[in-house]
Amino acid sequence: MRIGYGRVSTRDQNPDAQEDALTAAGCDRIFIDKASGKLASRPELDKALLTAREGDQFVITKLDRLGRSTKNLLELSEHLRSHGVTLVVLDQGIDTSNPAGRLFFTIIGAIAEFEHSMMVERTHDGLAAARARGRVGGRKKALRPRQVELAQRMYDELGDDGKRKHTVQDIADELGVARTTIYRYLERA
Repeated sequence: MRIGYGRVSTRDQNPDAQEDALTAAGCDRIFIDKASGKLASRPELDKALLTAREGDQFVITKLDRLGRSTKNLLELSEHLRSHGVTLVVLDQGIDTSNPAGRLFFTIIGAIAEFEHSMMVERTHDGLAAARARGRVGGRKKALRPRQVELAQRMYDELGDDGKRKHTVQDIADELGVARTTIYRYLERA
């Protein structure tokens, strides 16, 4: 039996191209995860691995769809091999049923991990360069310092009955933010 596995990194990505390629490759069952390769929990991969039996082929479109690190790829490959299942990678032409395929798999896995590491390093370098130029990444603050002061004053203000004059919802409505934002800023103060 040919078992196909595909993965997209985010919910926004579409797995149709992978599914079409796996169907064209003659896969009897296809499992698709919508999760980051770094996540330990990939339920469809777990199902696919449990489905695989001795003599089966485990088919993926690209090596990076199975995992991001060489260690993880090698562990999965070893798991498949120990259960008598061969790994077939369509785009790279890898078939681990022979020694040359196993060697090529290991080399391609190492290159994929290196490529990912270089991308991460370039991202960190770019962020450091931006910080050096005074640009700070991340989400903008929901409230400016003056608004935080106003929120705190409104929150602390008591009515004639000794109870709070303004509810957190009143403060949030006044400043145009969610209640949770007000709570977050009040906790910091």
